[in-house]
Amino acid sequence: MAASTHGTTPYYYVPHPSRHPAAAAFGLFFVILGAGQWVNGHGWGAYSLFAGLATWLFVLYQWFGDAIRESEGGLYSDRIDMSFRWSMGWFIFSEVMFFAAFFGALYWARVHSVPMLGDAEHKLLWPDFKALWPSAGPGLTASPAGTVEPFSKIGPWPLPTINTALLLTSGVTLTIAHHALIAGNRAKTVFWMWITVALGATFLGVQAYEYMHAYRDLNLKLSSGIFGSTFFMLTGFHGFHVCVGMLMLLFITLRLQKGHFTPERHFGFEGAAWYWHFVDVVWLGLYVVVYWM
Repeated sequence: MAASTHGTTPYYYVPHPSRHPAAAAFGLFFVILGAGQWVNGHGWGAYSLFAGLATWLFVLYQWFGDAIRESEGGLYSDRIDMSFRWSMGWFIFSEVMFFAAFFGALYWARVHSVPMLGDAEHKLLWPDFKALWPSAGPGLTASPAGTVEPFSKIGPWPLPTINTALLLTSGVTLTIAHHALIAGNRAKTVFWMWITVALGATFLGVQAYEYMHAYRDLNLKLSSGIFGSTFFMLTGFHGFHVCVGMLMLLFITLRLQKGHFTPERHFGFEGAAWYWHFVDVVWLGLYVVVYWM
């Protein structure tokens, strides 16, 4: 290994061969296998999915623990720090493209596909079709074949607006915590981080209630035509990302309580903060194009 640049810190630390990537792939294999079988009516798929998920989470716990010990052991130089920053940046970029695909599907269905099905040419093929958005209007359905049951869409008030306020507030509290960490005030940092985690958890609770309201009272389901599928794919995947981001912030908070991170070196904190702010921005887009438009 190259000569050290900071005392005992390696020039560029290369970890020893690890079983973690193979073990994580093993768990994910059973997650995908079980999910595919479960949605196709095979009950044993649920056991495969949850067993694979438990395996995957256990591997991540061990893997992240190794990374934390390496970091706290002084093995990460400035070049490792820069490597982590580039990696997190590209990861967030991939997430931007992920959501762009679903926003694109929503745009194409609303602006092109549905109007096209209702134009003069397609009237010959499906004369009773009504080119409405969403695909069900008041007291009627845009699906004359009966494949889509009538439903109502969720408006922006009150639940989506409450969730918007929760996420925007969490971005503020996270920024306060970041400035407190830079100032060396660990107690203040931990306090505002717990507030941020609580706001994220509250967001998930409100969204779960919104989903129950949609299914029970509005008959809005994943099977409710192109509107239902795009609505639940966009809001559902965003909710999953909120859950992941909240867990990231939770573990960062627990590490702060153990004395990890310094005002000069705290990219673990910054990486989680980048991700959380990205989640906030995606929600603002969802709030406008899904609930208002």
